[in-house]
Amino acid sequence: MTTTVALIGANGHGRWHRRRIAEVEAAGRVRLVALADVRPLETDPPVPPGVPVFTDHRELLAETGPDVVVICTPPHTHLQIALDAIAAGSDLLLEKPPVASLAAHHTLAASLGAAGRACQVGFQALGSVAWQQFRAALPGLGELGGITATASWQRDDAYYARSPWAGRRVVAGRPVIDGALVNPLAHAVMQALAGARAVGAGRPRQLVAERYRVRPIEVEDTAFARITFDSGLHVVIAVTLAGEDFIPGEIAARGPGGRAVLEYPTDRLALPGDEEPRKIEGRADLLTNLVEHREDGTRLLVPLDATADFTAVLEALTVPDVPMPHLLDDAAVLIEGPKRTIPGVNDLLRKVVETMALPSEMGVPWAVRPFVQRLPVT
Repeated sequence: MTTTVALIGANGHGRWHRRRIAEVEAAGRVRLVALADVRPLETDPPVPPGVPVFTDHRELLAETGPDVVVICTPPHTHLQIALDAIAAGSDLLLEKPPVASLAAHHTLAASLGAAGRACQVGFQALGSVAWQQFRAALPGLGELGGITATASWQRDDAYYARSPWAGRRVVAGRPVIDGALVNPLAHAVMQALAGARAVGAGRPRQLVAERYRVRPIEVEDTAFARITFDSGLHVVIAVTLAGEDFIPGEIAARGPGGRAVLEYPTDRLALPGDEEPRKIEGRADLLTNLVEHREDGTRLLVPLDATADFTAVLEALTVPDVPMPHLLDDAAVLIEGPKRTIPGVNDLLRKVVETMALPSEMGVPWAVRPFVQRLPVT
């Protein structure tokens, strides 16, 4: 029988899921049975004829009973919707970040186990052939001097006006997950953590982080973090949403055997011996992979348990006693209408991932002292 699919959270990024579901449906693998969103649906893409639209996800679940539910709602709403879908007998494709805390992670895992249901998390870059080749190359580099991730994006004022929870720390008493490290650039963090797991580094144990903002939001738009694992391996993250030239997102590892660099959004890969990065074709679709898992037990590419390290870092960044990101003085920010840029930030990102030192350790004038957090056992 064809797997039935419903999408909860069909606006915003949900529009991407609507298009992707349509492609998988055209291949005969799934059938879309319902959409839901609390707002009227955007008309691009159009709602397929005969597909009902709901404003309450519980009504959708009760009336359509889908085999798979894709959840693309604001991150702080994920847990309850996921639990409701599991109770209705559905497997999940859950957008990143999956949940807001390790407690929520354990609650979701327990519910999945008790019901015998599956959950795939939407870190789609982990389904690429380029990622598989990067991961396979890591042992050949020898003892790694570190794994790094960097990205330089630009988000203007409109980005932070896109929804009531954008740029917020807490809404209605619930933690909101919208900082650069754990939402827009979460893929960079997840890929680097997965690289550490792939080389047997153990679990992440300590986070040292500096977080900054260029406008009066409540979360960071620029961040630098050093995560230490059981083995002593360091993962260093340097990312910004106030960037100069665009850096899509790079994961790098280096050792005596050379350096490997993966541009994860584009699947461009450079391994030792490569003069230039190569485009590596092939990326498994996470929804199709979930359907195959339901049909014949195919291994999930991004099961919930694979994201535990990410959730541990997320929690350390979002607990109430973590200091607010430092608001940079106007002298350190170039303001051009709705756009704000940190002059020289791209060079700084490159220097951080090259030296594994944070801005405050380099004496950057606007840098502030980092905060240090012990990471909970996952």
